[in-house]
Amino acid sequence: MSTQDADTAGSGSTQNLTLVQAVRDGLYGEMERDDSVLVMGEDVGQNGGVFRATQGLYDEFGDDRVVDTPLAEAGIVGTAVGMAAYGMRPVPEIQFMGFIYPAFDQIISHAARMRTRSRGRYTCPMVVRAPYGGGIRAPEHHSESKEAFFVHEPGLKVVIPSTPYDTKGLLASAIRDPDPVVFLEPKLIYRAFREEVPDETYTVPLGEAAVRREGADVSVYTWGAMTRPTMEAAEELAENEGIDCEVVDLRTLSPMDTDTILESFKKTGRAVVVHEAPKTGGLAGEITATIQEEALLYQEAPVNRVTGFDVPFPLYALEDYYLPEAARIADGIRETVEF
Repeated sequence: MSTQDADTAGSGSTQNLTLVQAVRDGLYGEMERDDSVLVMGEDVGQNGGVFRATQGLYDEFGDDRVVDTPLAEAGIVGTAVGMAAYGMRPVPEIQFMGFIYPAFDQIISHAARMRTRSRGRYTCPMVVRAPYGGGIRAPEHHSESKEAFFVHEPGLKVVIPSTPYDTKGLLASAIRDPDPVVFLEPKLIYRAFREEVPDETYTVPLGEAAVRREGADVSVYTWGAMTRPTMEAAEELAENEGIDCEVVDLRTLSPMDTDTILESFKKTGRAVVVHEAPKTGGLAGEITATIQEEALLYQEAPVNRVTGFDVPFPLYALEDYYLPEAARIADGIRETVEF
């Protein structure tokens, strides 16, 4: 998939938005378009959410569509499952991904299996939003990157945007989808940069990766907040060492765009996967296995994984050492190219 998506955006006016503003804009557009869409979660109402992702929605749509809930993640998601089964499109927010574990049973045992266990009688059109990942100097349970938990579960779609434009379009697609979506927002880049985003509603297709940089020497696969340091490493290597990286931002982790992954790999013959989650059991292993199964004869070097470490996410003093940054990513790319 090329960087420019075949979406439904027109040529109207735009705003220069941060990623978290694009979340709010996406929610507003879908709530205005469809009366069955509602937002629920801890402090999402008058307070506008812990990151202000829902700011102003309460004043616009009222307390029957922007619902402040108790501090009870299992109750928030369980209520949303019931709403979705009976025709609404709830968007429950979990304040941080590290708080999602009490709701895990509702997501896995009920939301993901609604269509199957009802033999198609019911679907579960809901979007569980959660800020995820590290880098903001947060306390324990605020910096998890456990997207692999949800990718492992059939029946769930898992989406992680990396730009404001994609955030609004992917969120609209997720809300309109007939099945449950876990929508993880990289809070490290909530306010890191701005991008022109159309005022009107539009969609970016689920299940399609974006090639952020064309290249010939090595394919680098990543998503979320790791896209920016990966691009930085790719540009530095191209300028200083002549290494031409192709950077693929997966955007949707389930269903994964294996066609784009393989197309890129067959062009370069080398691959690096970058994610901030722990290495063991991380999605880098799944991507590596896919390459081995489908494109082994194109392979010129072992697939390299540049990831977080197999330890609990550290507190402030060691946070920057845990997260892959441009220098460590560049080392991994260089090692693969020089094999």
